[in-house]
Amino acid sequence: MAPSAITPPQGVQETSELTAAAVAGKIAQTAPGLLKNGVKTTLRPLDASRLRLTRTTTPMTVPQPGDPIIATASQCTDHMITAVWRSTTGWNDPELRPYGNLSLAPTASVLHYATECFEGMKMYRGFDRKLRLFRPDANCKRMLVSSTRIALPGFDPRELEKLIIAMIALDGPKWLPKAGTFLYLRPTMIGSAGALGVATPKEATLFVIATFMPPLGAPQGLKLLASTDGVRAWPGGFGFAKVGANYGPSLMANGEARARGYDQVLWLLNGQVTEAGASNFFVMWKSREGKTQLVTAPLGDKIILDGVTRRSILQLTRERLSHGRTGLDPVEIVERQFTMEDVVQAVNEERILEAFAAGTAYFVCPVSVIHYKDQDLQIPMSQGDSGPYTALIKSWLVDIMYGREQHEWGVVVEEE
Repeated sequence: MAPSAITPPQGVQETSELTAAAVAGKIAQTAPGLLKNGVKTTLRPLDASRLRLTRTTTPMTVPQPGDPIIATASQCTDHMITAVWRSTTGWNDPELRPYGNLSLAPTASVLHYATECFEGMKMYRGFDRKLRLFRPDANCKRMLVSSTRIALPGFDPRELEKLIIAMIALDGPKWLPKAGTFLYLRPTMIGSAGALGVATPKEATLFVIATFMPPLGAPQGLKLLASTDGVRAWPGGFGFAKVGANYGPSLMANGEARARGYDQVLWLLNGQVTEAGASNFFVMWKSREGKTQLVTAPLGDKIILDGVTRRSILQLTRERLSHGRTGLDPVEIVERQFTMEDVVQAVNEERILEAFAAGTAYFVCPVSVIHYKDQDLQIPMSQGDSGPYTALIKSWLVDIMYGREQHEWGVVVEEE
């Protein structure tokens, strides 16, 4: 489908202003405690101190390394968090309870109107044997942005973080015993009210699960297929929010890219580079003035997901690579719109140094090929499996996540 076929018409700015006002109203109504001058409400806030614990009586078996079930990403841990919000009462007491199926009416809002958002996080077993989360505050704050964008209730992100910590403190010792490993965490909120009608859900269900996830990556570098006839998101839309509606429509294109021998789609918008699959995309090149630049698409148009890994890469690069103290040339960070034609010119002029995709699932993954207009553009990987900048940035993050470097981003969880 051509970009013009699904790009919103003129007037999108008015729609954006309407949405912003609605989001502000949703927070004021459902989570006034987040506002300096929030009005009092009788609706109960999400409160982790009221967590009710029910331990499982049918514990599951932890799969061993190499077990085929790991590749299915379906094996969860023994427990999960659930909490229900209703428009008349607010949040019920959250529960930490045995993992199990949810009960939904066929008329539930999420099944018809895509009122669903989620987060992608990991818990890590450090090389020092400690259990850690990586910047969970950022994930929980972003989930608030996502939930209120699709008419789901607001909440205090700090309370969600406490609930996540309570769950992994209980399940971590059994399910993540080996140093240097991780489990994937999926906080999710859905519109669970059982009523048809295009309207704000009167009930929502929050849940958090932990699951095994097969390692994702590409030893020879990611091969990307640049999409010239479809878009993932557009200005004034919801590409910045982590909602299911951003992902389902992209699956067909990603599947076709794999069928053609590529790993992911590199999404373009009128030629502008946006994201690689479900990851943020970065390119390291020399400017025509000879500066080494790390270039990535900006957040201003709300097309790009404000990735926690993205944010961390930019901050570490500013702190550690801007002055050339690592033996590599100093790096200038550039957050701006750039096109595939810019990339083609940089490749042809041998100014491309390396490129990579970054996100929770793929982590930091070097890119070796970008297919664009019937041509495979070769991206350098001078170290064989990576470029030097990509490898260094990745090592910094790994050290924080697994405790080799003591850093405020690595939040240690006290286990039961």
